[in-house]
Amino acid sequence: MKPKTVGRVDSGQAPQLRAEIIHVGLAAGTILLTSDGEIPVEYLSPGDRIITRNAGLVTLKAVASTRAQAAAVAIAAGSLGQMRPQSNVILPAAQQVLIRDWRAKALAGAAQAVLPAGCLIDGEFITDLGLRNMLLVQLGFDAPHVVYADGLELSVPAMVPVREMAA
Repeated sequence: MKPKTVGRVDSGQAPQLRAEIIHVGLAAGTILLTSDGEIPVEYLSPGDRIITRNAGLVTLKAVASTRAQAAAVAIAAGSLGQMRPQSNVILPAAQQVLIRDWRAKALAGAAQAVLPAGCLIDGEFITDLGLRNMLLVQLGFDAPHVVYADGLELSVPAMVPVREMAA
C-alpha cells in the first residue's frame, strides 16, 4: 500500500513544474492581511500597506489583474498545519508557497522552503484541479516579500510587469 504523502525526490531538489504551468498571481477572492485588516486582493491598490512575514508593513507599488486559463491547485483547510489555510483555497499551480513543515524537509531538504503549489499535490488534501479560467491579481513591491493570504504564506516577487487592469 502506497502512503498518501507528497512525492519524495531523491536528489533533495524540488520537483520541476510542467512547462505549461506559467501563470502566477493571487486568485480573485484571496484575502490578504493589510494594515487596514483582511481585504480581498482584487480591492487592493498602489499605496496600500501590506503585512509581510519578512519585512513587516510594506507599501504596495503596483497591482495588475489578468484573466488567464491557469493550472490550479486546491488546498484543503488545515492541510498545511493548524489553521493553514484557514479555509479551502484555490491557487494557481505556479504560485510560490512558503512551507514550514515536514514537506519542506521531504521536498527541499530544509526546515522551510518556497515551492510552487503544484509541487505540493498529494491527491487527497492538495489536489490538481486542471486548467481553470481565473482572474489573477499580481502585486508589485520594491523587493520580494512573503504575504499572508487566506492563512497561507505566499511568496510575491519584486515588481512584476504591470499591465493595465483588466476586469
